[in-house]
Amino acid sequence: MSMKKRLLSAVFFAVTGALFAQDIHFSQTAQTPLLINPACAGVYDGWERVTINHRNQWLGAGTQFMTSSVAADINLGKDSYRDKAHVGIGALFYNDIGGDSKFGTQAGSLTVSGILPVGGGHTFSAGIQGGFASRKADYTALTFTSQWNGNEYDQSLLSGESNGLSGYRYIDASAGLLYVYDASKNSFQRKDNFKVQFGIGGYHLNRPMMQFNSVDGGRLYRKFVIHTSINSDIAMSDWSIDASAVQFIQGPHFETIFGTLLKYRLKDGTKITGYNQDAYFGFGMFYRLKDALCPTVLIDWRGFKLGVSYDATVSSMRKAYTGGSIEFSLSYTNLSHALFKTRNHSRF
Repeated sequence: MSMKKRLLSAVFFAVTGALFAQDIHFSQTAQTPLLINPACAGVYDGWERVTINHRNQWLGAGTQFMTSSVAADINLGKDSYRDKAHVGIGALFYNDIGGDSKFGTQAGSLTVSGILPVGGGHTFSAGIQGGFASRKADYTALTFTSQWNGNEYDQSLLSGESNGLSGYRYIDASAGLLYVYDASKNSFQRKDNFKVQFGIGGYHLNRPMMQFNSVDGGRLYRKFVIHTSINSDIAMSDWSIDASAVQFIQGPHFETIFGTLLKYRLKDGTKITGYNQDAYFGFGMFYRLKDALCPTVLIDWRGFKLGVSYDATVSSMRKAYTGGSIEFSLSYTNLSHALFKTRNHSRF
């Protein structure tokens, strides 16, 4: 085992409490709506949405952390002819694993939201989310100084350490509120669009107990997420600006990420029939405060949206590790740009 791996294994035990207290994160926050706010379920232009995310952290290091998630949400009772209260249903699964001990979390959740359009492009929604998660680690994969045989570390030697990482399970509860204003709902024509949203989500509201066999991690901190975004076309051009900011607060831990994408419209969508959809190419930069710069590229084509970003570490972590993290996202949305489109057919 390399010195870097041994160091990272030692760091694992030094920060066990902090690991218990913190959640997974992605840089492409717009592509993880159910991880940002349960009220986001079903709040989009369309009928069904599926999103896949994958993040590989600490590229090139002896020990890596990888997070993968799959999410889907649908609309029930939505009416394209008129503003009507309806329901969003979502499901989310993720697997987060890292370190030589394969310390990780596997979780699944179901989300239900109530969506209330009130006319004039204004929409309010509220959502609740319930889930089940487990955490585990393989203690036997770690190497300790007591296993040094004089020439190298030998894992066949007894470490003298007890295995207190056999894993545990817990139930999770979350909720959120969301407000959206979409100026395009006030017009039948494709023109300068403007959309803004603001929301707040609360996760782990029941504060589940973090308890390995012999390691008491206490209760998981509640996490609060405050987020906002503005999407605005640049008048008389094919360009638009998509800016967003997200603030995570979880016990003593804070994470702030904000940035802007500049998007070029490759193709105009047809707003009445809905047969054609807007297509974009976007690029921009996000910044995780005091941590990393995240250049991002986004392609939106025929309902598919592919995002690629790279986290370049700019914090003091660069002294120990000069690499970064890469992240991919892929989503498909069955869009409904037509103002007069029903679920299964169009009148135009």
